Amino acid sequence: MNVKLYSTNCPKCKVLEKKLEEANIAFDLITDMEVIREVATKYKVTQAPILQVEENSILNFSEAIKWVKGGN
Repeated sequence: MNVKLYSTNCPKCKVLEKKLEEANIAFDLITDMEVIREVATKYKVTQAPILQVEENSILNFSEAIKWVKGGN
């Protein structure tokens, strides 16, 4: 499974990063602001963090937390 966490290191980003680690979910951490802007624009996301599961599944913070708890 290909999981990417686009993070600005904000408090919500840190919470999601910790939840992923606690659930032993392997992920790539992306902190490059230019890349984050491109993904946010492409998928019309307005807030970080952004969790990408596989190629076209984009989750906002609350969706990502639910996914980590039981949807992975």
